[in-house]
Amino acid sequence: MYAQLTTLLPALQSDNYGEWIIDKENDGTPEHPIQFPFVNYGEVVRKLEEEIYHFEQDHPDFGLNRYGEILKKNEIEWCFESMKNVDVSKFDGKVVMALLMGAVRAERFCDGALIGFCKDGSIIKWLERLKDIDQQG
Repeated sequence: MYAQLTTLLPALQSDNYGEWIIDKENDGTPEHPIQFPFVNYGEVVRKLEEEIYHFEQDHPDFGLNRYGEILKKNEIEWCFESMKNVDVSKFDGKVVMALLMGAVRAERFCDGALIGFCKDGSIIKWLERLKDIDQQG
């Protein structure tokens, strides 16, 4: 069920995820305004994001458009610390997918949130849990 996501594990384990782009060329004058810093995500992270959204569309029964409610129901706050510290071994695929969706959606509100979840190992941990769920089957 989660193969489209879990097949990305090897690439995620060896990728650099992306890099922060910080404008060091412009001086902030009207002629040369400074561009806000942003993350230029690697191909595998962009593919992961795409696959998470495809999963949401293909499985409306999961209700991932309400990922915040799913997390809250399982006593997980929609914040970096709470999400990264959760023990996913006790959760089903719906909760793990809500974590993934929450990480992707966090990027819309806080630049760099997704790269944080990648670099600290949360994304890999969550995908490995989905792989375990598929194998238990």
